[in-house]
Amino acid sequence: MKTIVFIGSYKYGTSKEALMIAKEMGYYVVLCTDKTKHITSNSDFSEVDQIVLMEDLLDEQQMVEEITSLMDQGKQICACVSLIDPYVSYAASISKYFELAETSTDSLRLMEDKIAIREKLKNLPITPFYTIFQPEDSLEKLENEFKSLLPFIIKPPISNGSKDVLLVETIEKFANALKLLKKNHPNNPLLIEEFLQGPQYLIEILVYNNDIKFLGLVEQEVLYNGRFIVTGYRFPGKVDIAEYRSLCTCISKIIEEIGLENGSCHMEMKLVSGEWKLIETNPRMAGGEMNRIIEEGTGINLLKEILKVHLGEEPILLEKKKKHVYAKYLTIGSRGKLLKILGKEQALMHEGVRHVHIKPLEGRILTTPYSMGNRYACVIAVSETAEQAVGIALEAAKEIKFYLEPF
Repeated sequence: MKTIVFIGSYKYGTSKEALMIAKEMGYYVVLCTDKTKHITSNSDFSEVDQIVLMEDLLDEQQMVEEITSLMDQGKQICACVSLIDPYVSYAASISKYFELAETSTDSLRLMEDKIAIREKLKNLPITPFYTIFQPEDSLEKLENEFKSLLPFIIKPPISNGSKDVLLVETIEKFANALKLLKKNHPNNPLLIEEFLQGPQYLIEILVYNNDIKFLGLVEQEVLYNGRFIVTGYRFPGKVDIAEYRSLCTCISKIIEEIGLENGSCHMEMKLVSGEWKLIETNPRMAGGEMNRIIEEGTGINLLKEILKVHLGEEPILLEKKKKHVYAKYLTIGSRGKLLKILGKEQALMHEGVRHVHIKPLEGRILTTPYSMGNRYACVIAVSETAEQAVGIALEAAKEIKFYLEPF
């Protein structure tokens, strides 16, 4: 029985969608998880054929034993995949151990470390100014050095969330940021980068046999309220021909430098005075509704083609259509216990709306956004022009109402 093993999954987003796609492709789907609730609420993972509960997913010896046990049960393991930080390169190394189709393990591991990737690409013009704050460094020692750099960004090297990316505008905020990050990431160095002004883009990339098979440009709308929260995605991102060619050159150089021969990733970049600057890299497809956004715009199920690469198959990336897509994510302005959400059906009735997702269940405590996990609904609209897609999504989003009890 041909089987794909997945390490970790959320209840929503690309990691969950990958399970469904694998099932649709005809594979027996195994999910290795450290979340007991994934077993007790298996209706959330109806596409999963078998759940393996592990205390520590990074226990390589146990992982090998669990997969060996699956093989002893007659399962033909075809791939081991993860779309969850920090398991992406780990899953690739497990695939290598079992001599499955290989993705570029070292490159994926490099992209998981924000300091390591900066050091690797430090001589490229896409790299902004950065420095490293070591655990033994004192605030007093660095105050004068960093005062001239304000404002700047500070973040830990290993993190998968916007909640750990902090904007520092004053020395006082620098002290507060250090205190918070040292508490959450003790004894770790911290990355300090110049704060860049300019439109921000997400670039989805798929590489097969050293060839970039897919490069999708998505423009991001970012809300800053003490944290950076992406509230809107426009596909395709709007740039002129020269800027797009420059982007392709930059991406090709990055891929060459990090040695990504087979695998997928996404990068976040800013266009600063006509020059591309790299914000960060992630060794997996972006989460949320990214696969749906790209499929609505191109007809390409990118996640399916990514799984093909993990299976050792050549991806087929032919555009079947060209549409403008806008995804609007909804947040709330006050904390409270969710009583009900109304308006999903009305939003879906707007012409051009392709998808409406409501994330939280009744009774959950909702908060103002301090991470991407605090985006509670998404409306995706499609049209012939970017302006029309944006207008449709924004009008449909007005239909959705959150009713909260103060908490």
